Amino acid sequence: MPGNRVTMADVARRAGVSPTTASFALSGRTDMRISDAARDKVLAAAADLGYRPNVTARSLRTKSSQTIGFVSDTITTTPFAGEVIRGALDAAREKENLLFITETGGDRAVESGLVNGLLDRQVDAVIYAAMYTHYVTPPPELHGRRVLLLNCLAPGFDAPSVIPDEIEAGRTAARVLLDAGHTRDIWAIGGHQAIPASPDGNFAGIERMRGLQDVLRDAGARLDGVVECDWGAEDGYREVSRLLAEGRRPRALVCSTDRVSFGAYQALAEAGLSVPQDVSIVSFDDQDIAGWLRPALTTVALPHNELGRRAIELILADDPLDATVHRVPMPLRERGSVGPPRSAN
Repeated sequence: MPGNRVTMADVARRAGVSPTTASFALSGRTDMRISDAARDKVLAAAADLGYRPNVTARSLRTKSSQTIGFVSDTITTTPFAGEVIRGALDAAREKENLLFITETGGDRAVESGLVNGLLDRQVDAVIYAAMYTHYVTPPPELHGRRVLLLNCLAPGFDAPSVIPDEIEAGRTAARVLLDAGHTRDIWAIGGHQAIPASPDGNFAGIERMRGLQDVLRDAGARLDGVVECDWGAEDGYREVSRLLAEGRRPRALVCSTDRVSFGAYQALAEAGLSVPQDVSIVSFDDQDIAGWLRPALTTVALPHNELGRRAIELILADDPLDATVHRVPMPLRERGSVGPPRSAN
């Protein structure tokens, strides 16, 4: 029936049954006395006609639109974090839900309009997401709604958060070095600060440093120093070059990101030092560059796909949402940048 939407009545006529029988058969209800033959006729007629249920009518009946709004600042235009979207899309599709994805660019006025647009379309819930983990103030339109915060936190806002387990990531990085025999001459490059950062520091940096220092201290080891700098390749290059020029000879570096590590590799090479024979490096994030460095970089990965997937699973669960913080593990990617300290060679 080209040009016209196939209706339930069309299916009933083709199957030779009443509209009520067709409705019960297509909805899968088993509490009505419908013969297997009648059900088979209805399903065959629906397939022949290309029948699709009226989503609007179904949502009025079930009080669910099977749609989720996804509001982010800049995730959708950032290739590095695109796996967050992929994970969310895959999980939503598996649950037979649609994801409406919008991006604000960090503009509060745009954000308000987009959130209202999603609510006008009767989305069942909203995921409020951020590119990097930090504290946020969700728009007032979301108060009292079914909301989940993804990669951000909002103290006082009654909604769960899903964030990477950065504390455990720091602990993982420390264990990698300890297992290789490193207990001294360890420097952290990047520290707590990064752009963008709050006056109190970068959330990921603070948590990574906390986990790192806790494990080192418990093992009787310590950091010889923490170099606070931004988290770009040029920052890693500049600060490691400065350390070496000052006569510092680290045996191991813990770099706040893979880009910082890239800069550190260049600085060490210019100084005639090799990785990991002279200096071991462990990092965070697992960007594409980590696998292309030579030797390939050992790093603790941001679990982008799992963050998106976990957000969908939680928001579609039957359980009431509360302000619990759900931490997603960050897996270790062991490659070739960590070895025993020089004195053990």
